[in-house]
Amino acid sequence: MLLKNQIEEQFQKALRERNKAKVSTLRLILAAIKEKDIASRSQKNKEPIKDSDISQVLKKMLKQRKESIEIYKKGNREDLLKVEELELKIIEEFLPKQIGEEETKKICEDIVKKLNVSSIKEMGKVMGALKKTHADTLDFSKVGSILREIIK
Repeated sequence: MLLKNQIEEQFQKALRERNKAKVSTLRLILAAIKEKDIASRSQKNKEPIKDSDISQVLKKMLKQRKESIEIYKKGNREDLLKVEELELKIIEEFLPKQIGEEETKKICEDIVKKLNVSSIKEMGKVMGALKKTHADTLDFSKVGSILREIIK
């Protein structure tokens, strides 16, 4: 089943259950997907949106929520913090599970050894290889700092 269909199905279910928080979050997700779909169709290719594009939209939304959570924590805004954390959990339901930090470090070390990388200047090569194999499961905001530790 396509990711968009799963989201729409969850939206309908949330409507039936009268789950206001989930309905509003899923409505935001569907609006962002529709916006991306319209933008992609207006370009040269007239293809509908793909699951990989939807994953990118969800990751962007996830990043926004994480940034907001940090801001609300610093500002002691518990009411807004709870809303953002709930939205974060709902968005995460539609993305593959992220690999933990220890396993990420091991994967990075393996790629560095495999590519025989010796300087930080070659970090882009490692990032490219990681994106090919683990694009959906690695948190690339953490990968950069991990690679800097490993390569030095």
